Amino acid sequence: MTRQDQPSTGRDATHWLAVADEVARTLAADAVQRERANEQPLREVALLREAGLLALLVPAEAGGAGHQWPLAHQVLRRIAAADASVGHLLGYHWFQLWRTRLFDQPELTARLERHTARDRLFWAGVSNPRDTALTLTPSKHGWRVTGRKSFATGASVADRLVVSGTEDTSGRKLTFVLDAQTPGIHYLGDWDNLGQRLSASGGVEFRDVHVHPADVLGTQPEEDDGAAHRQSLAPLGFQLLLSQLHVALAHGALTTAAGYTTEHTRAWAASGVDRAVDDPHVLAGYGTLTARVEAAACLVDAAAEAFDAAAAAGQALDAEARGRAALRISQAKVVSTEVVNTVTTEVFALTGARATANRYGLDRFWRNARTITLHDPVTYKAAEIGRHLLTGAFPPVTGYS
Repeated sequence: MTRQDQPSTGRDATHWLAVADEVARTLAADAVQRERANEQPLREVALLREAGLLALLVPAEAGGAGHQWPLAHQVLRRIAAADASVGHLLGYHWFQLWRTRLFDQPELTARLERHTARDRLFWAGVSNPRDTALTLTPSKHGWRVTGRKSFATGASVADRLVVSGTEDTSGRKLTFVLDAQTPGIHYLGDWDNLGQRLSASGGVEFRDVHVHPADVLGTQPEEDDGAAHRQSLAPLGFQLLLSQLHVALAHGALTTAAGYTTEHTRAWAASGVDRAVDDPHVLAGYGTLTARVEAAACLVDAAAEAFDAAAAAGQALDAEARGRAALRISQAKVVSTEVVNTVTTEVFALTGARATANRYGLDRFWRNARTITLHDPVTYKAAEIGRHLLTGAFPPVTGYS
């Protein structure tokens, strides 16, 4: 029986971590070549699908693996360390499907989860918070959607989409789901950036796309809407995922560089040793970077625990609990951003000049880190932390906090 034919329910965390390690090894084997080819990540999504990972967070009663976020965080880090773009796609898939639960539409969410498990669907979002260019016009049988959204990670290779737009008659911000191949949806293929090349993060254009009322999740909360604390967890979840990717990237760069140093780096003549692995400066350099990555990982783990607790509170989640989770996630974002940009730069000083050869692809970690850490300005996360220290105020509810 092939892996994709095996039932996913009843499998424990050990199984899924082994699956993650297997997927990571497969991705690492040709990561440099795939990144250089810069093709749509169809093979990569197929690998995740065949491994059974797409339904990891789908409840067992809906046919999924029935696991929770703590395991997903571990799986994500292992895969993203091997290929940050694929980790990006997997994390966003999980979160786009998970956040449908925040709209208090249990029947719709259950239907979406059943279909995801049954058909091994891959999800993506078209909901860039700073891009409000999608307009919904009421029609006889629902709405017609027109406009363009940018930075829609994974949308062009997805089966289903979570989309947000503004109703032109009322100004309400609506979130809805769509089949990714619905007539009128056009993928622009304009993602040609420095890093995260295989994240399929290009724009999407909607030309008179029909939305059925049964596929509308609901309205998005206004900023600082005290009645929607649970629903406002979505932006915190995405910020946490970015911090997880930062730590995974740093770990991937560190282990790849260490492997190169062990196998190829020559001892410097003035070091007084025969092997680079015996050079005290090299040892101290790797030791310092390792300590910083582990420290960042601990802080991200704490942020994940805070988020998981907030999510588990359900409708009982209040402003203070939501605010404390937001603050912890901002702390993780600040530290993980600094660490991943430092590690992916400093590894070149430890590997040596020959490590800059294109065939080793060590630069992909720096390019991925430099790209993904610009998702939103981290200095505003630092300001949120400082404001809380000085005034006691928690981060405001926005599309990014």
